[in-house]
Amino acid sequence: MDHGPMAPHRPPMERAFRMGPRGRWWNNPDVAQKLGLSTDQQKKMDDIFQQSRLKLIDQHAAVEKEETILEPLLSAEQPDETRVLAQIDKVAQARAELEKANARMLLGLRSVLTTAQWKTLQTLGPGDRAGRRGPDDRRGRHGSDRAPAENGGTPAPGNAPPPGGPGDSQ
Repeated sequence: MDHGPMAPHRPPMERAFRMGPRGRWWNNPDVAQKLGLSTDQQKKMDDIFQQSRLKLIDQHAAVEKEETILEPLLSAEQPDETRVLAQIDKVAQARAELEKANARMLLGLRSVLTTAQWKTLQTLGPGDRAGRRGPDDRRGRHGSDRAPAENGGTPAPGNAPPPGGPGDSQ
């Protein structure tokens, strides 16, 4: 993982899940087996994901809305600094709310795992994510296996949500 000055800045909760698989990893048979997940744990994680999903979608849309409002303010021939800065504050607040919703979901998912399972999950690398999905995993409407918040970064362009399934758009 690149830690240099140009490395992407990720929220702490996302970094905590960084090395684990993305998307609904608990339904990936290989990951579930490596972690020793029970069907009850998988069900609890599905429930947490479903409860978080609509909130994440709404928060992602809020970020896009605030960014859309900002664009013409920045494109104006004579940008109004006061209006631009006020709108930047709204964008930043929307992004913060999205990150908090994502962190709540990740904390919920983590709470289902035992300490040993969490430590094992942290050892799983990108090779454990590639192309092996469980029968319940489908590509999201954005063409990826991550939720809108995860799709391409944090809900807003350039900010990706946490790997580990916070934004899975299932």
